[in-house]
Amino acid sequence: MLAYECNWSILWEAPYGEWMLSGIWTTVKLGLISWVLALLIGIIVGTMRVTPWRPVRTLAAIYTEIFRDIPLLVQLFFWYFAAPMVLPKPMAMFIYRGIPNSEFWIVVIALSLYTSSRVAEQIRSGMQSISPDQYHAGLSTGFTHFQTYRYIIIPLAIRIMLPPLTTECLTVFKNTALAMTVGVLETTFMSQQIEAYTFHGLEATSAACVVYMLITLTVVGVMGWVEKRMAVPGLITRRGGR
Repeated sequence: MLAYECNWSILWEAPYGEWMLSGIWTTVKLGLISWVLALLIGIIVGTMRVTPWRPVRTLAAIYTEIFRDIPLLVQLFFWYFAAPMVLPKPMAMFIYRGIPNSEFWIVVIALSLYTSSRVAEQIRSGMQSISPDQYHAGLSTGFTHFQTYRYIIIPLAIRIMLPPLTTECLTVFKNTALAMTVGVLETTFMSQQIEAYTFHGLEATSAACVVYMLITLTVVGVMGWVEKRMAVPGLITRRGGR
């Protein structure tokens, strides 16, 4: 360790620079696709958690508890190693052999389901913070239950829950680092690959840290802009002009 010589130029030398850029692009794709799916599923499940119909609430609660209580790494291993054994053989062959880059999509499935259960709880708490008068006012105007949730309750809940949803979005991008455990060539995997070939772990790991920092700062900036644009006058918002 005392004789270690830094060489930051390896980060842009061929082929290591191309490896890192490829890993960054994979990380961004994983995070974006998983977040969009998690948000959509989470809104649906979170809405189901507060509906007047008990069977629907129970089903949503079961979904939430299953995917929220099991660690993400365990879920990744289940979908990668165990699911092919329990799924019907034609389906398993299609998913794990017929789809190009199946490891990538397995991670998307696991990450989306795990994150959607957490988003669902955020949406549920946001909806429950809205006065019942809003719900009854929607019904009194002639809206159906679905229209009331669609045009009144859900938009208000999302605006209220934007700060915690920002945290969940950040977590999605950070959790993509676990994809290396099932062979997805994302940023963390590539940094370790560079370290294995060059023995410059300081440079490779530092580069990965900077990449994740830049990604999360970008997410915070975008979500802050969205929060400002969607702010409802009279609701509590962040300080500093937001």
